[in-house]
Parts: sequence; C-alpha cells; structure tokens
Amino acid sequence: MTQVETDLVIRGGTVVTPEGAREVDVAIGGGKIIAIGAGLPAAPNEINAHGQYVLPGGVDTHCHIEQISGAGLMNADTFESATRSAAYGGTTTVVSFAAQHPGKRMRDVVADYAVLAEKGAMIDYAFHMIVADISGDNLAHDIPDLIDQGHRSIKIFTTYDKVRQDDHAILDVLATAKTRGALVCFHAENDGLIRHMTARLLNAGKTAPKYHALSHPREAEIEAIDRMCRFAEFTGQPIMIFHVSTREGAEVVRQARARGVPVQAETCPHYLRMTVDILEQDDAARFMCSPPQRSTDDQEALWEAISDGTIELVTSDHAPYRLDETGKYAHGKDAPFNKIANGMPGLETRLELMFDAMVSEGRQGVEKFANLTATAPARAFGLTGKGQIAVGFDADIAIWDPELSRTYGDNDLHDNVGYNPFCGTTVKGLPVTVLSRGQVLVDDGRFLGQAGHGKHISMSVER
Repeated sequence: MTQVETDLVIRGGTVVTPEGAREVDVAIGGGKIIAIGAGLPAAPNEINAHGQYVLPGGVDTHCHIEQISGAGLMNADTFESATRSAAYGGTTTVVSFAAQHPGKRMRDVVADYAVLAEKGAMIDYAFHMIVADISGDNLAHDIPDLIDQGHRSIKIFTTYDKVRQDDHAILDVLATAKTRGALVCFHAENDGLIRHMTARLLNAGKTAPKYHALSHPREAEIEAIDRMCRFAEFTGQPIMIFHVSTREGAEVVRQARARGVPVQAETCPHYLRMTVDILEQDDAARFMCSPPQRSTDDQEALWEAISDGTIELVTSDHAPYRLDETGKYAHGKDAPFNKIANGMPGLETRLELMFDAMVSEGRQGVEKFANLTATAPARAFGLTGKGQIAVGFDADIAIWDPELSRTYGDNDLHDNVGYNPFCGTTVKGLPVTVLSRGQVLVDDGRFLGQAGHGKHISMSVER
C-alpha cells in the first residue's frame, strides 16, 4: 500500500475525537486524516491551533437548497450561496432535499438536483428524496432504484397540500424502504388539526403572522409523531422524526424507543433559542417556521431529550426565503399567515448558536457538541468518512476560537436571504479556519472555496 505524504499538519489544538478531547496534532494527506498524535513530523504546510478547538466539520442533514416549495416558491439560496454560508459557519457536509412534486418522476427530480449541486456546491452533499407522488413507476421502480444507488433517505410530509401522504401511502413507502435498506424521515404534524385551526382563525379575522403558531397546535405534532412511531413499530422500519418542538413530542419518542421502536429524532437551534413570543415582534414573518417556536418549558424538555439521547441530532432546517415578493411576501406584505412562506435561514448560525449554548455556557460540553452536530448526523444517514476526526476519515475540520465573540447583525450572513433571524444575539466561540477534504475554505474571515468543489456522498446501508 502506497504511503500518503503529509500535506498539512494542524498543530497543538484541543482535538475532539470519538475517544475524547486531547491536545495533539492532526496530519492530513490526500484529503484524508492520516495521523493523530503528539509531536507529528513537520509538513509543507502547518496551522497553529494552540488554544483552539479542532472539531469535525459540521454535518447538517436538514437543508432546503435551490428548492421549489409546494406553493411554487423558489428558495433564496443556490447551492453556491448556501454552501458558502455553511462553510463560514463551520459546516462541511449538507444533506438537502430533492423535492418531488405531483406528476414528476422521482428519478428525474434527483437527476435535476444533482446537476445543480455538481455545478455550485462548495462542500460535500447528499440528498433526501421528498416523496410527493408514489403513483406509476415512482414507488414501483424509481425509488427502489435510487435507494440502491445510494440515495437512502426518504422524506414524507403528513401535512401541506400537494406533498402530504395519507396513511396508506406512508405504509407503502415504509414497506419499500424496509426491503431496500432506507431511512424514512417525517415532517410529522396532523393535517386535520392544522386545517381546522387555520379555518377558525381566518374566519375570526385573526390573520396576522402571530396567529401562525395557533394554527399549528402542539397536539398536531404530538399526534403525528405518535402515529409515525406506531407505523415504525408495526413495520419494523427505521424512521427519523424531524424538528421535534414540544415536550410531549420528545416524550413520545422516548417512550417509543423504550419499547424498541427504531426511531431517531432531531431538533433545531430555533426551538432551543427562540420562544413563540418572538412572533409578537414587528415583521414577524421572518420568524415563521413549521412547527412554530414553543415555550421555555419545551426548550428545557428538548435539552433534557438531548442529554439522555432521545434527540440525537441538531440540524438547521435551513429554509431560506427573502423578505420580499420572491419569498415571504409573494402574496403581499399584508397577506394572511397561511399565505406566508415558512422557514428561516440557519446553515451559518447552527453551529455557533450550539457551541455558545453547549460549550461557552457549559451545557453538556464540547464532546457532546461535536457528536450532536457532526458525528451523529453522519452516522444516522450513513455518510461514510464524515463527522469524525479519525484516521482514514475525510479531512473535514473546523478550528474554533472559544474566546471570539460575535453579535449578529440584521444582514450579516453569507447566504442570499438578506436577513439574520438571530439579529442581536451574541455568541461566544467562532470557527476561524474551515477545511473540506484538506482544502482550506475559510481562513480568518476570507473565503477561499470554489463552486464545484463539493462532491456527492452516497449513503451506506449501515446507519
């Protein structure tokens, strides 16, 4: 076996590996991590990381990029702008959505997204298949074939016109996924409850953005999570519940796992760092997302669920819409809440917000932070070579200065969205150098990456 020459050594930082955190060097060659240890030999290029954390590059497995929504709106971000923003925030791998619409062949949908990503992505990527139409050859041929090709993640919505699937269709997808070795992910909210509350609110003249939260009652999440867990229990098919927002939702997952149900769960920084009263602010459309933000009690319950392993991942749910007629205000600035696009940018802020909460504020520590935001997401979706600082893994690394602070401004991100929903929030601990497969993408605020650097990552069978 040919020995790989060392291209770069990261020297003297506190390196966080699955075995723990220790002050050692990391040697990189051919885009891979080739050695970890104290006093490694000199290399042509070296980075002094003394006093800094050397962490695995973030793995964000919930991103909407260059995607047309069910309502026909294009996201604000291209693969180029989204992945640039991700790199600035310390993320080096994304899993975005290949979103099917009714009448479309799933094979064509994935092929179209692959072309966009290959051209623009600056970091590595994979796709979830959003399944909106199982008719014809879609479930019979396309989805099984795509799973066999390494697209082993399927997303299903239990609500929203044009994309939601009924129980029969969901069970059919679960059965197909089980035979082929895929993971099925859910946006789990009860459609009937949302429709019922939306109609009542609109009929009462309660149309402002703040009423969005009432239109998505917590019971809608609780019921749908429980139902999807029951389906997983019945079929034996592994599932992932996206963006858990309530105490009760987390408890449903906890109890299901205790029964042996093959279910995993994630949440997002906006559920941990925002509460529902943020929708009382002016221009509240910028904070609208689904499920909506909840209460401080729910936040504490989510942290408890992270601590005990009920929630294994924290992702961004990056869903970027501009505050203009192309995005949030496609139906006018005075549009009722049900006509305002849901979602917020989060690719760039996810890791900084979580590092501040978990490391700087001392809630659960740097090793748990690395696992929650990189190692566990990569493992859950079978992203081989990602999410860990370990010999043989890709040299996807973010070097963090734990003493640097930043107060977010109104429009200071590197995406194409035009606003920062966390404006005014101060975070301590920032990524200063970010590498993708050994190539420096970000160095002290300078972006050195190139469109097309990113490569598609197949999902392995083992999760």
